[in-house]
Amino acid sequence: MEDRPWYAHWPQGLPVSLEYPKVPVHRILESAARRSPDHPAIVFQYGDLTTTYAELLERARRFAAALWRLGVRKGDVVAVQLPNSAECAAVYYGVLMCGAVYCPCNPLLSYGELLRQLNDSKAETLVTMDLFMDKVTPIRHDTALKRVIVSSIQEVLPPHTPVDVKPFGPKTFSLRQLMTEAPSDPPPVSIDPDRDLAHLAYTGGTTGVPKGVMLTHRAVLACTLQFAHWGSAGRPAVTEDGFLYPADLPEQDSGHAWEWPMVPGQNKVLVVVPWSHAMGVISYLNCFIYYGDTIVVHPRFDPPAYLADLVRHQVTCFGGAPQLFGALLAQPNVTTFDLSRVRLVTSGAAPLATTLIEQMERLMPDAVISEAYGLTEMTAGAVANPVNRSGLRKAGSVGIPVFDTDVKIVDLDDPDIEIGFDELGEVAITGPQMMSGYWNRPDETAKVMRNGWILTGDIGRLDRDGYLYIVDRKKDMLIYNGYNVYPRELEEILMSHRAVLNCAVIGKPDPAVGEFPKAFIVKRPDVPVTAEELMAFVATRVSPYKRVREVEFIDAIPMSFAGKPLKRDLREWELERMKQAQAASAESAATAEPADSSEQGNE
Repeated sequence: MEDRPWYAHWPQGLPVSLEYPKVPVHRILESAARRSPDHPAIVFQYGDLTTTYAELLERARRFAAALWRLGVRKGDVVAVQLPNSAECAAVYYGVLMCGAVYCPCNPLLSYGELLRQLNDSKAETLVTMDLFMDKVTPIRHDTALKRVIVSSIQEVLPPHTPVDVKPFGPKTFSLRQLMTEAPSDPPPVSIDPDRDLAHLAYTGGTTGVPKGVMLTHRAVLACTLQFAHWGSAGRPAVTEDGFLYPADLPEQDSGHAWEWPMVPGQNKVLVVVPWSHAMGVISYLNCFIYYGDTIVVHPRFDPPAYLADLVRHQVTCFGGAPQLFGALLAQPNVTTFDLSRVRLVTSGAAPLATTLIEQMERLMPDAVISEAYGLTEMTAGAVANPVNRSGLRKAGSVGIPVFDTDVKIVDLDDPDIEIGFDELGEVAITGPQMMSGYWNRPDETAKVMRNGWILTGDIGRLDRDGYLYIVDRKKDMLIYNGYNVYPRELEEILMSHRAVLNCAVIGKPDPAVGEFPKAFIVKRPDVPVTAEELMAFVATRVSPYKRVREVEFIDAIPMSFAGKPLKRDLREWELERMKQAQAASAESAATAEPADSSEQGNE
């Protein structure tokens, strides 16, 4: 890897490689609580309810002991379907302390999707909210579940009243009651970080059926440390008795003359990214717990409340998917908020339009805005723009590979062929944060893991400086009259139009040309625009074969829980409407009475 071009632009002061201590993931919380037991770990949005590091560790230890009492053993899969809160964090670390495998479930899963994930994972334990039991109860007996643990908002907020679980049937337990009654000594479980699973995380399913991604403790810890030190410099170290701490941190200048945005133990972070998502649990939980920072948690996204807390808590870092930034910038009074304390804004999960970056830079001129890239198969992340003030960030690029990670571009038809700079191909990645494989899917694993590399399914290019540009999903690319058309390019152009709030472009089947670009547009309510105007706007900026040939205005783009547009849903919707139109046309033609020839002759 020494010849990789990104090392010429490596952030000044960062080592090119890290050592990853052989400790389990929950040592992150144990180490932070040892260093700063009384420091606020999590502040819950409602009531500003504060949990210290010592209190969070105590709850995690009690939950681990409670699981052990219930019969959960090392290697068992525990499904968790909780919104962000201190209880959610305690459950996460408690599952790992027990030696079990954390399997996050999107709270927005439908009946069928939840049933599929529970059955595929073979989970025998589910931790969920009373609000979600209307989906759990009808499918519970069609799964391997032996026990269901339920929490509620009344358990999270004082006076922390245990939820009444009697209506939910036998083998159902209150989370608060379990934590209260269990001892604070977790079970003595030996974990091999290189072999034992920490996470069984399911892919978003934006292009197919979700698959379980097997992630060892080593992979999860490596990804956490990679992104933590990407933001703070220094390196991870471990004490003689196995506790983690960030070492060799750079000196920080006072005021605004800073080089590195993250100062471990001094950050205030506002988090709404779900911890049930890969990016959420790594970048917005583990990294900040490792730092010993204070996390202000919002369980749901409310733009006015989010903006207010950015100021009220003097937040230094926040981030999420691009939809979060678009919603914030759309607030009518956003420019009146004092966001001068913000040092770092991070984006991931989906492409960030350059127009959004420009707007945020005007709103927060003292902050670094950094886009990163990753996938569940790489635990969470693999590539990021430098976040130090003097680092080279390129608009439209997701950055360079982080520590000990390698990226190459391979031929779209033959992944064994690596192609050159500025040529489009499939992005392939390798690194210590790579998955072990897909859960019980060896054939699917063999398709994406080749010679120690992950084939991402994303089309991209590396420039001569080693910066990665993601062009589109391989499955989203459409072919118009034999030409490759990449929807993301068209979406970037559309997003630069002042009337467009959000958009998604798909390939619409057409027998004459194969597919043509169709755009689904969410308009800004205060800016009038027609479909013809938008098509003309794109046409002047692209080659003729790339032109958008149909525009449809809709109220919202369907999104996954991770903030990615569900183009599969749009394509299926379009195909269904085309079939219905064809059927209606055929039915109309079949029922039409033929014209009378004698009448025609008399006319």
